[in-house]
Amino acid sequence: MPLTLSSPAFPNGGPIPPRHTCDGDDLAPPLRWSGVPEAAASLALIVDDPDAPDPRAPRMTWVHWVVYNLPPDAEGLPEGATARDLPPGAREGLNDWKRPGYGGPCPPIGRHRYFFKLYALDGVLPDLGTPTKAALEAAMAGRVLERAELVGTYQRAG
Repeated sequence: MPLTLSSPAFPNGGPIPPRHTCDGDDLAPPLRWSGVPEAAASLALIVDDPDAPDPRAPRMTWVHWVVYNLPPDAEGLPEGATARDLPPGAREGLNDWKRPGYGGPCPPIGRHRYFFKLYALDGVLPDLGTPTKAALEAAMAGRVLERAELVGTYQRAG
């Protein structure tokens, strides 16, 4: 069975509820996954928006969440997960607000896409402190066994 990633809060390709954005409670959406390869020793999660700041003229990918060293037997994360809710050994990196943890969608203009990417890795990563997305991707290079993706969209009202 392939690695899959989903959320009970929104369907793949569907709108992310305001509750999980800066217009609501800014809570991380609940995430569920399955099909983790037997050879996986850890999982990593990156959430980013390639449409920043304007989907009609994107100039950067904005990072919303970085998590690594999730245990392979974990089956997801609860709604509103913070560092204290992560399984033992899991660590958070820095988002583009320069802080650890989840930062929800808050697009300045247009409908943006948010990519939730789950990686199954062949080992447990060393302590990277609070890495950026780039630092985590560098540490994962050559270690990814499988990848799953969930995409949500969001556009602010008004």
